Amino acid sequence: MRCGTFNVLHGRALRGDGRPVPFAPGDPRAPLATAVAALDADLLALQEVDRYQDRSGLVDQAAVAAAAMDAVDWRYASAVHGRTVPGRGWVPDPEVPGARLYGPGDVAGAAGAAPSLGIALLSRRPVRAWRVLRLAPAPVPLPLRVAGRAGLVLSRDQARAAVAAVVEGERGAFTAVALHLSFVPGWNARQLRAVRRWIVDLPRPWLLLGDCNLVGPLPRAVLNGPLGGEWADLARTPTYPAHRPAVQFDHLLAAGVGEAAVGAVCAPRTGISDHRPLLAELPL
Repeated sequence: MRCGTFNVLHGRALRGDGRPVPFAPGDPRAPLATAVAALDADLLALQEVDRYQDRSGLVDQAAVAAAAMDAVDWRYASAVHGRTVPGRGWVPDPEVPGARLYGPGDVAGAAGAAPSLGIALLSRRPVRAWRVLRLAPAPVPLPLRVAGRAGLVLSRDQARAAVAAVVEGERGAFTAVALHLSFVPGWNARQLRAVRRWIVDLPRPWLLLGDCNLVGPLPRAVLNGPLGGEWADLARTPTYPAHRPAVQFDHLLAAGVGEAAVGAVCAPRTGISDHRPLLAELPL
C-alpha cells in the first residue's frame, strides 16, 4: 500500500521563495484536489485542513481530498471550531467545544455548519472502526516562523487531534493514526506518548502518519524511550520548507512493520503548502 502524510496549509499555494500567494480566482477546491490526486495514495493523513472557512472558499477540504483520491472511507477531526477573520486571526467558537469526527454523511454544505480547522485520514481500503482523541494545547506561547511573515511571531498553541482507523489491509487489519502535534518542545513529545497509549487495544501493526513538529529521529526516540523498542521510522527525508527542504517534521512511524520491508519513499513537491508530502510503499 502507498501510505503518506501531508500538511496541506489549508490548500494554500506558495511562491518559489516560500511566501504564500492569495487563493486564485475560480474553483477553490482545484489546487488541493490536484495535489492530492497526484500523490496516488491508498492511505493518506492530512493536517491543517479547513472545513467551511472563508479563506479557503467555504468548502469541506477533507471531502474534496477524499473525492480526489477516490477514498472509500474517510474522517475529518475538528481540532478547533471557529473562523479565521482578516485582521483578527483565529476566533474560536465557544458553542462547539472539543474534537468531533465528521465523515461522508456529514457533507451537507456550509450553511449553518460550524467552521473548523483539523486533520483528516482518507483510505481506499475499507475501515472497520474509527476513533478520535483530543490533545490539549500547550499552556505557553512560543516564537515561530510563520509563512508570509518576517521574523519570529509569538504564537499561542491550539488544541490538536488524532484520528485512528482500523483498516482492512491486503494482509489483514492494521491500525492507522493521523496526527498533528504541538509546536511546543516537550509538549509534543507528551502528546505523542499519549497517542501511543491510546491505541494499545487496537490491532497491530500500528502506523502513525503526521506532522509531529519533532525533527529527524526524535519521534522514534520518544515512542521507544531510553531503552529502545519496536517503533521504526519508515521514511527519513526532509519535508520542510517545501521550496528548499532542510528538516523533517512529517513522519511515517510504525510498530510491527520492519524498515527493511519498506518500498519506495518520496517527498514530491506539489503546488500547495509549505510542507512536502511524505509517502512510502508499505507491506500492509
